[in-house]
Amino acid sequence: MTILNLGSINIDIVYRVPHIPAPGETLAATGYSKGLGGKGANMSMAAVAGGGQVLHVGCVGADGDWCVEQLERWGVDCASVVAVSGPTGHAVICVDDLGENSIVIHPGANRMLTHDLVDDALTRIRKGWLLLQNETNLRVYAAEQAKMRGLRVAYAAAPFDAEAAQEMLPHVDLLAVNAVEAEQLGRAMGTFPESLPVEEVLITKGAEGAVWRGQGERVELPAHPVEAVDTTGAGDTFLGVFLGRIDSDKYPEAAMERALAAAAIQVTRPGAASAIPTPAEIDKFLMERGK
Repeated sequence: MTILNLGSINIDIVYRVPHIPAPGETLAATGYSKGLGGKGANMSMAAVAGGGQVLHVGCVGADGDWCVEQLERWGVDCASVVAVSGPTGHAVICVDDLGENSIVIHPGANRMLTHDLVDDALTRIRKGWLLLQNETNLRVYAAEQAKMRGLRVAYAAAPFDAEAAQEMLPHVDLLAVNAVEAEQLGRAMGTFPESLPVEEVLITKGAEGAVWRGQGERVELPAHPVEAVDTTGAGDTFLGVFLGRIDSDKYPEAAMERALAAAAIQVTRPGAASAIPTPAEIDKFLMERGK
């Protein structure tokens, strides 16, 4: 499956902490790391792991060259990633001993996309999906232009903003949300989460698995039980792998099964992009579980 991902590229600064800090509390970190992240970058890498051909569209600052190099080494086409004046987007992430996290994001270059960059990138794909999330600008414009060109649009409504999500929904074929986001959006629109007005809805439920609704059908699969050490980026990994596998003849079950396996592996490792499993690791995980 070919995927054009209009997505964020972040530098993740991660602190391991005994617990998530409360307001006014100062904690000494027990660990520190810096690496590639951003929902867009995570999803691009995961989509490659799912078997997709991925073209990433985005912006970085002068401090982000290594981020682009890492994406390219993973197999992501970064010809539509440009350098701009200003800092690369970054996130400060606290991860506690139970694997839960708290994240502060500075968008930086991710909000500096131009119409010309989007238009040029769209000429590079004739069939497939446009993937969007809430960490960049020009989401609605990109979706409108993609639909005019016959592409389908997948949208991860995260970081969650009910107003932004409602603005996007008329242009979306596949909406991806976690259970909390689904409830929030459903309340905002006065409907049940699985009845949101899009062709397909994909709801991730953490340790409880995931639900897909589309074409009058509903599929729910359980998660693989694992001991989580860091849940950062698990939803990004799930959606990316799912989209990479979306053209399977057993859709959506095969796509969901592979995505659940990838997310299960991912949460057993620290980090976001650095924790995304390779296709071979996903294959081995599923084989060991008789899948």
